[in-house]
Amino acid sequence: MREVYLDNNATTMVDREVFEAMEEYFCKYYGNPNSLHHFGTITHKPLKNAFNQLYEGINANEDDDIIITSCATESNNWVLKGIYFSEILKNGKNHIVTTQVEHPAVSATCAFLEELGIEVTYVPLNDKANIDVSAIRDAITPKTALVSVMWANNETGVIFPIKEIGEICKEKGVLFHTDAVQTIGKIKVDLQDVNVDFLSFSAHKFHGPKGIGGLYIKKGLELTPLFHGGEHMGGRRSGTLNVPYIIGMGKAMELANKNLDFETNKVREMRDKLENALINMNDVLVVGRDTLRVPNTILASVRGIEGEAMLWDLNKAGIGASTGSACASEDLEANPVMTAIGADKELAHTAVRLSLSRFTTDEDIDYTIKILDSSIKRLRNISSSY
Repeated sequence: MREVYLDNNATTMVDREVFEAMEEYFCKYYGNPNSLHHFGTITHKPLKNAFNQLYEGINANEDDDIIITSCATESNNWVLKGIYFSEILKNGKNHIVTTQVEHPAVSATCAFLEELGIEVTYVPLNDKANIDVSAIRDAITPKTALVSVMWANNETGVIFPIKEIGEICKEKGVLFHTDAVQTIGKIKVDLQDVNVDFLSFSAHKFHGPKGIGGLYIKKGLELTPLFHGGEHMGGRRSGTLNVPYIIGMGKAMELANKNLDFETNKVREMRDKLENALINMNDVLVVGRDTLRVPNTILASVRGIEGEAMLWDLNKAGIGASTGSACASEDLEANPVMTAIGADKELAHTAVRLSLSRFTTDEDIDYTIKILDSSIKRLRNISSSY
């Protein structure tokens, strides 16, 4: 049986070049970089190179900070909770603006802050599954401490108007955070072109290892640490540096940017082939189809078929896909994006996400189209609602 992995928005395979860059730092050069002996200092040069790759990868200024975290979930939590201590408690601002479709790392943290008395405005999607810039502007008040909007949606791949939102935040004097997890390696991320104060990312979304991520912090900004206990990362994030994983993340970032043209052209071509085949199977809705999206993502709803039933068939055929965010995949509630765009209750339970990578092949797509066609026919024949 052929195996096809189409859940790359959940996680990606580690690029072989990334693994090779990491390998010797597990058992050969294993010293703690904070140690004064040569076992520790020998790691300084490769760590510096990895940080250079990260800075270059998002075009950050050398005076800005990129702090290593365990993942973007930690980075997102840090920004929101750090702002609570740095801005809300100190300056009296008690309002955050975000969207209805953020990753649970943001939405659940906002819900937690609401329990502490913070007011949160959740801006809805428009009929194109995107965010209206005017809605962000209207939501900001003199009490707003932070605006947090993802760069690209993890379910649909729709790219949100980050540049315009950043300009509004600068004009209003409000801090701006973006969860850029689904953009690095898919579109160009250039922090000289957008006004962003905080940016979160995870290595495992662009063919790096799991368990390592980062938070970009613009020069001069304070953010109360979540972790205390050492002077690591300039005292901003205590904990011994994960040397091999940082090196792997730097290499993955370098390769992600090196392969952007391939993503833009070949991956998009394969995505469109799969998407067009789905549309031709009738009564299939692709969310955000006519909107600017990252090149690898499809969120499709197949009328008359539960998303979980479709996944069962795909899994039996060796195809990995999902009904949405892996961090919420055990929740059988309606897909939040489908709900946010006003899809009817039945259609909101039929969403399936298919996400490609640069390791996806034409043969993978041909096989998937064949299996999808067979599965849709089978499931509709036994469906009580079609």
